[in-house]
Amino acid sequence: MDKIILDGRSLTRAQLVAVARHGAAVALEPTQLERVQHAADFLAEKVSCGEPTYGVTTGFGSNADKLLGGHRLRDELVTQDAARGGASLMEELQHNLIVTHAVCVGKPFAPEVVRAMLVIRINTLMRGHSGIRVSTLEALTAVLNRGVVPVVPEKGSVGASGDLAPLSHLAIVLLGGGEAFFEGERVPGAEALKRAGLEPIRLSFKEGLALNNGTAQMLATAVLALDDLEYLLGVADLAASMSLDAFAGRSGALRPEVHALRPHPGQVDAAAHVRQLLAGSTLVDIPYHLVPRFKPWSAEAWALPEDQALSFDIGWDWVPANQRHGREAFYARFLPFKGGKKHQPQDAYCLRCMPQVHGAVRDAWAQACRVIDIELNSVTDNPLIFPDAEGAQFIEEQVISAGHFHGMPLALAMSYVKAAIPVLASISERRLNKLVDPATNDGLPAFLTGNEDGTDSGFMIVQYTAAALVNDLATRAHPASVYSVPTSANAEDHVSMGANEARHVLEMMEDLGHVLALELYTAAQALDYRREMLNAARRLAARGDWRALAAKIGNAPREDHPHYAQFEQEVRQLMAALAASENFHAGTAVQTAHALLRERIAFMHRDRAMDGDIRAACALQQQRAFAAAAHPWLVADVVDYP
Repeated sequence: MDKIILDGRSLTRAQLVAVARHGAAVALEPTQLERVQHAADFLAEKVSCGEPTYGVTTGFGSNADKLLGGHRLRDELVTQDAARGGASLMEELQHNLIVTHAVCVGKPFAPEVVRAMLVIRINTLMRGHSGIRVSTLEALTAVLNRGVVPVVPEKGSVGASGDLAPLSHLAIVLLGGGEAFFEGERVPGAEALKRAGLEPIRLSFKEGLALNNGTAQMLATAVLALDDLEYLLGVADLAASMSLDAFAGRSGALRPEVHALRPHPGQVDAAAHVRQLLAGSTLVDIPYHLVPRFKPWSAEAWALPEDQALSFDIGWDWVPANQRHGREAFYARFLPFKGGKKHQPQDAYCLRCMPQVHGAVRDAWAQACRVIDIELNSVTDNPLIFPDAEGAQFIEEQVISAGHFHGMPLALAMSYVKAAIPVLASISERRLNKLVDPATNDGLPAFLTGNEDGTDSGFMIVQYTAAALVNDLATRAHPASVYSVPTSANAEDHVSMGANEARHVLEMMEDLGHVLALELYTAAQALDYRREMLNAARRLAARGDWRALAAKIGNAPREDHPHYAQFEQEVRQLMAALAASENFHAGTAVQTAHALLRERIAFMHRDRAMDGDIRAACALQQQRAFAAAAHPWLVADVVDYP
């Protein structure tokens, strides 16, 4: 894998994911390193001239009014650790900043999050506005490339001044402190450096502040969450497509001319993607009269041995001529048989409004991506160094205290995504529920099981799990960004809580994925029933015995009834239409996803232990096994995001 070149200006989300999740190494762009050193040299010169500079010759936060002296006031009482071989007060200031700020709690972040934090911090420091030396930046890069993963507990950042506490856990290992994982083993930071062939470093002017003042944690978790969500948006469309095929639903709500009248980009995109996933389907838009409804299997249901192995019977009801008043136009197009599909031109909202709902979540994702793409190549520490500022007369015109560490741009973007996650999960659960409910599943068996003996529960409780997950996601969707708790003796009196926001979103991706996996698992069972019921009807019709087909039709008149001749004629028409149909099947992409599921999970004829099935379905989703079927979800007739 090629190294990712970091220059502070061109890092992409895909490159960050390549390093964080796939182990790519990074390299530093040489020309940009010259700018980095130029800023460090400028800062050293100003310090030598005695210029007072925040975070260099002053304390931090509410201690910003404390100027450092030329020496310690009580040299004779300085501890051995504090002296550290004659370190100056300014060096001690940077050292103490890191060791006293590494105070997070909770379980450690996954290595992918920490690696992403390292990349982000290195990239922003490469802009050359932070005052860090090239040697320090190279040492941080070596930590990343040599596989040292600092232990960073998850909780402790308020998102301004940046992610101070977690980034201090990142930096303390560079000093030989803290803990780190190396080759999977958790060891003291100094030991991890030793095993990686690295030496601890000593920080110079402003370097502690450059290392721990920024938005790297919230940005790292946001990027990884958006990477997950991009995949899950495709999976959501795939699950919806499989459900639509299983319902033998209607495609009119997906048509491009419909969405051209309300062209929200995500909505247009979602509709186009589902059209693509359903391409080749012979189930969508099937004539109502061809679709039989489920009837429980009985010994008399099928005459031929090859059909007796089926786990269902099928049926329709005939609509006599005297009950067709007011619907003559409808029955001029469709034969008068009521099977599984209701005679209505539109599906439930969870199917018909899927582009609007999935699309709105896509738009939330896209907005967050816009924010994150800017942040990836931004300088987010403080103060900012402008060594070449034209016409500068005073230090504060070249070393400027600002607020780029404030995470509110990210926090609000992730609040938007956070609110969208349970929406996507909820509509998925509604489709799942519709599939198992005999009142709404258009002729499929209750809970997707034949249950001929009355002993089977089928997929009943799968919906319970999905409902519990949706509720859990909804309760976690409250925005952290709306509640600021002041810090640093009110010097930092408004904070973003963006680190909590982005961490929550990343954590929520797992349960969103579970809900979508449960829909796919359920839709595959429903699709098998729908396809097999239709194909059983087609085979029966192809034998040419209209009476055998008529035996499946309720409300039939007696042979001596005046309507019998009409009934026979219309049954023969139904038989001809079924016999002329090709083998009923789902869209090509849906078939691919269905085959993936069936490689690990067999069709459930009767009740069995389902825990293994659930684990397998969730594992397929987590392993991104559906990526080929679900992606890319940007296709030819999609409106591009601006």
